[in-house]
Amino acid sequence: MRAQSFQRKGLWTGKPADQVTLDYDDRCRRRIAMTGDAGLAFLLDLAETTYLKDGDVLVLDDGRLIEIKAKSEDLIEIRGRDPLHLMTLAWHLGNRHLAAQIEAERIVIRHDPVIAHMLEHQGARVMRVREPFNPEGGAYSAHHTHGH
Repeated sequence: MRAQSFQRKGLWTGKPADQVTLDYDDRCRRRIAMTGDAGLAFLLDLAETTYLKDGDVLVLDDGRLIEIKAKSEDLIEIRGRDPLHLMTLAWHLGNRHLAAQIEAERIVIRHDPVIAHMLEHQGARVMRVREPFNPEGGAYSAHHTHGH
């Protein structure tokens, strides 16, 4: 059984045959053997490396759907004193080319004690969290995030 296409969250209907729970790295794939959480084995075989998001579905050759679930990961939540400080912290993270989930009042990155220490010295409030990681795609990733 192969999954050669996917549909974005909100653009599909029906009941998935299974789901697969993946961390961020495993949601950015082109070709790999997978097994759904309920045991359905299949080959992910997309035309190009694609970032799959929580709630997207893979479409199997026989039309069945496999829903993507984002797995919780060890992360760091970063908060600034004010919006300008948070933007400055974002600049420091971007300067290090780190994947970052940017929200209105916080930034979330993968757990990294060295980066956490640097941010604390910049005046950030840093807290370890465990939740799904959904970083920004970046300026050059638009061609990797479209549906088929």
